Order: sequence, then structure tokens, then C-alpha cells
Amino acid sequence: MEEIVKHYTNGEVTVVWKPKRCTHATHCFSDLPEVFIPWKRPWVDPHAASTDKIIDQVKQCPSGALSYFMNNNNSEEMENTPSTPNVVKVTPITDGPLLVEGSCSLADKDGNITEHGPATYLCRCGGSANKPFCDGTHRKIEFKG
Repeated sequence: MEEIVKHYTNGEVTVVWKPKRCTHATHCFSDLPEVFIPWKRPWVDPHAASTDKIIDQVKQCPSGALSYFMNNNNSEEMENTPSTPNVVKVTPITDGPLLVEGSCSLADKDGNITEHGPATYLCRCGGSANKPFCDGTHRKIEFKG
């Protein structure tokens, strides 16, 4: 199955969203709600803030679902990558998923391997429809752990 990738541009920067990687940590719309509006379509309005603010927020995405590239220099997509390669830290989140920090390769339920970093969330409740990745179901089923 081909991964869905969405692009949103203001002419200067293009925000790239890979919905399958999104763990719904809510950092994007909690911290920059004028740009990231989940109940609106399209949900990203790259004209609503400065390019610098958008880049700073995209860099905060813990799952790597958001990335960006600058339009003026035909550069490669700026992935959210950790500064220390080959170091992985796994932390259980209270009543939630496992937070995996660092660059790693993960296989999905179909055996497709993808690279992740700087962080991703893995399902711990067993209810995710996107295993092994967290999709926020733990909140709905009131998982305790």
C-alpha cells in the first residue's frame, strides 16, 4: 500500500504531512493553532504564520509525520532527525503509548519497514488500528498502564 503524503505551501516553505506516521500528540495545533487546524480542510494553512514559526513548529513534531522543505533552493525534504544517531530511548507514557526517541527502523503490521526519528509512539494498549504505531485509541478505551 502506497503511503499518503500531503503538501501545503506558502510559496516559501512546503509543509509535508504523512498521516500514517501521525500519533496525534497534538503539538502542532496546540502550539500553532492558526496554521494547524484539524477540524478544517485543508487542515494546514501555511499562510497563517511566518515561515520561521512554521518551520520551528514542524521541527517539534514528535512522530516525524510533519516535515518541510524550502521552495527556493530545491533542497531535499528536511526530515525530523535526531542529533545523536544509533541511540534509541524507549519510555512508557503513563496510560499511553511507548515513546521511542532516536532513529530506528520499524515494521508495520504488513511487514513494511520505515525509518523513524526523532521520535515515534508505539501502541501499548493493543487497540491501535495502525499497529505497531499509536493512533490515540488509548484515550478512547481509557487504557491504564
